[in-house]
Amino acid sequence: MGKRRHSRAAGHGLLRPVPFTRVEIDDCFWAPRISANRTETLAAVHRGLKETGRIGAFKLDWKPGQPNKPHIFWDSDVAKWLEAASYTLAAHPAGTLARQVDEVVTLVVRSQQPDGYINSHFSTVEPDKRWTNLRDNHELYCAGHLMEAAIAHFQATGQRRLLDALCRYADYIGSVFGTGAGQKRGYCGHPEIELALVRLYRATRKTDYLALARYFVDERGRKPNYFEFEARGRGEDPAGHFPLSYYLAHAPVREQREVTGHAVRAMYLYSAMVDLAGEACDAGLLETCLRLWKHATDRLLYVTGGIGSSRHNEGFTSDYDLPNDTAYAETCAAIGLVFWSHRMLALTGEGRFADVMERALYNAVASGVSLDGRRFFYENPLASDGRHHRQEWFGCACCPPNVARLLASLGGYIYSEGEREVAVHLYVAGSAKISASGQDIALRQETLYPWDGRVRITVESSRPARFAMRLRKPGWCVKPRVAVSGSRVAGRLGRGYLVIDRVWKPGDRIDLCFPTPARRVYANPLVRADCGRVALERGPIVYCVEGADNGAALESLSLARKARLSAMFEGDLLRGVVTVTCPAAKISALGWKDELYRNRPGRARKVTLKAVPYCVWDNREPGEMLVWIREDR
Repeated sequence: MGKRRHSRAAGHGLLRPVPFTRVEIDDCFWAPRISANRTETLAAVHRGLKETGRIGAFKLDWKPGQPNKPHIFWDSDVAKWLEAASYTLAAHPAGTLARQVDEVVTLVVRSQQPDGYINSHFSTVEPDKRWTNLRDNHELYCAGHLMEAAIAHFQATGQRRLLDALCRYADYIGSVFGTGAGQKRGYCGHPEIELALVRLYRATRKTDYLALARYFVDERGRKPNYFEFEARGRGEDPAGHFPLSYYLAHAPVREQREVTGHAVRAMYLYSAMVDLAGEACDAGLLETCLRLWKHATDRLLYVTGGIGSSRHNEGFTSDYDLPNDTAYAETCAAIGLVFWSHRMLALTGEGRFADVMERALYNAVASGVSLDGRRFFYENPLASDGRHHRQEWFGCACCPPNVARLLASLGGYIYSEGEREVAVHLYVAGSAKISASGQDIALRQETLYPWDGRVRITVESSRPARFAMRLRKPGWCVKPRVAVSGSRVAGRLGRGYLVIDRVWKPGDRIDLCFPTPARRVYANPLVRADCGRVALERGPIVYCVEGADNGAALESLSLARKARLSAMFEGDLLRGVVTVTCPAAKISALGWKDELYRNRPGRARKVTLKAVPYCVWDNREPGEMLVWIREDR
């Protein structure tokens, strides 16, 4: 076990996230997406789950030869929808969604086996294969997602039947796995149950669940390797199809020095590690997380906040390998990065983690679902020849319900509270009920962020209260300005936050100004795909050019280094976005006739380049897309 000690940075977190149930979002960017999530996305995902047999699989009546054979990961898709729907019910507790949730909960609970086991595949298709292939068969992964759904359902409805069923399942899993006599020394090939068990512990305060989560994390990668031992028991080659690093099982987690393998698995594992570091005041485990974080964000992160460059392993390859048109950048991986970032932020209070969380949310996550909430990206490339589009469903349907559960709980990522501190991590119009200095206080945000960098926060309380307000200074902002009730204040800059410690009176208002000029961004020269190219950003938004605005052959565009960038809000375009325009050049194919090569260059004509936010691309007619534009120096 790693070294443990109590410290401010390795305890239960500097501040506690304010639950999404105490936050109302009413802004121009997220509110329409959350509304579409409630009215369209949840219905679309439920329809997909029904039509493909995923929900019906919990009836346990499938027979060989019948269609819709229950798959090893189907339970996780249903669970994520159930979690998203439960979050939504917390604010909208009646209607069709409530009936659908009740029907699914009833099926899941009834499917539980006498010993507590729940799995639609192994209870019907391969009942003799339980726990025989932890590396590939997703049993513990599905169990984890069901646990998260049960917690969300209990918190939204107060009903315990699903939570009690999953506690029984967790108790059964605890009897199967561990270091005791007759127990399996295994762990899941796809991490997820680890973070779910920590959440289950927090919901029930049963320490067995925390201990089991720690066992799964610390057992991973130990020698002899369990996946190799297990494969030999099945009569298979222990080398497997992927190396152990794909499963993050090539070494004990505390010894791992670089991010590797499957991106979603990595994000879920690291999220659990942060949770455990906080619960146990484990400085050694936190140090591992910090080391892995630095590697991920310094060498493996797309400018959009996407991660995982390779389709082959749905994950990481080598440092600085960030291709654009073949970028995998799975939506689930970006969501996992938000989970990891939020946990690192809660444990350390450092704004750099909120910066990455914001980058992923406004770009890689928001792009994962269409504006109407009905179509989804699994992969999120940074360049397209016009053939990559969102789909209504996938054979592996992990992304649609995953983005649904994040959007449904987004309010929980905006604020944190402590005894004498309140932190604002994201600038989202709406209100929140917080607790500080022994009293309940309401904060109201008014802003057009991310299109406008001006933010007003009003403190509403019954009496004066002294506490420190921590306001994140976005990493992209050079010179923020802040005033309190009309008077400019300097504020103390600490860990990426402007800190104003004072007695706050009812009605005090904070006016923030984060100048948001459009700006150029360049990649490290070691990123070969982006050499000689430039990307455009404004505020937290990454931009791209689409064929709908710039015609075909986007690769023939070039942007002069000193060309002036102009920004303008267009309310009728893509439901209201700020676009960026600038003079550019485009090489014409006119005059080439049938020539493939010649000894003189083509002519360049002057054009006006128009860029739109990456998160809204592919919401119009099909066409090319490009984030990194050639630069004329």
